[in-house]
Amino acid sequence: MKLADVEYVRADTVEHALALIAAQDAETRVLAGGQSLMPLLAMRLAAPARLVDINRLAELERLEVVDGRLVIGALVRHHRIATDPLVARVAPLLARAAPHVAHPAIRNRGTFGGSLAHADPASEFPACTLALNAEMTLASMSGRRTVRADAFFEGLYQTAARPDELLLEVSVPVATEASRFAFVEFSRRNGDYALAGIAAAATADGDRLTGVRLALFGIGDTPVLASEAAAILESGPVTDALVKQAVATLDGIEVRDSATAGERYRRHLARVALKRAALALARPEAASCR
Repeated sequence: MKLADVEYVRADTVEHALALIAAQDAETRVLAGGQSLMPLLAMRLAAPARLVDINRLAELERLEVVDGRLVIGALVRHHRIATDPLVARVAPLLARAAPHVAHPAIRNRGTFGGSLAHADPASEFPACTLALNAEMTLASMSGRRTVRADAFFEGLYQTAARPDELLLEVSVPVATEASRFAFVEFSRRNGDYALAGIAAAATADGDRLTGVRLALFGIGDTPVLASEAAAILESGPVTDALVKQAVATLDGIEVRDSATAGERYRRHLARVALKRAALALARPEAASCR
């Protein structure tokens, strides 16, 4: 199929884009990387009257450390997340997750902000922002506001962003020598959507872990924090017995069937992913930030 007729407008500034989004004369969608939006338009699963192209807004391509946080502009491409030395040094969880995002052609065009705004529950970066306790900066004609990752993802392809808002940037805390990260994903083939996965972050305190955040993805309508499992991993030195207890808590987490895998299989994969992530967090030689 081909796209329905649509008005195309290229935004010159962020303010211009916000004015176009706020206009009430036509249903409007924002075009960034387009790797999710364009297929929807081609299949006519979405049919906005206007497309606002933000690809030339250089201010949305910033990637820098400010006040102890890595600020990632909404237009930073997946490929840059995967290859930029700054990301590898201060946000290694994102660098580890990026190669799992689709295929090189898609990573070259897809944007970090677009992935979060699309909120596909099988996507890697929403889970990473949840694990890293990220903050999203949203803007509209009435001003800016910040939303934490644990309040941003509200449902299947649904976020806390209002129709008149644009995601400008995301910030995550800079990793320290005590930071530990793990990323595990299962898919049928490299680049396919995740059947189940986990993005994990923690801080080492001697032989114990603190600040454990375990974000499961690919199993439901949104990425979800395994808070009970995290609390168990924080309760003492990470032993096989403690990991077993943490994994057992996943029996209480809702897991959905999908067209490619049933609930029981996906829950099994989530359990395996959690076990591997927990053991990786406990091994400084494998998971510490250096």
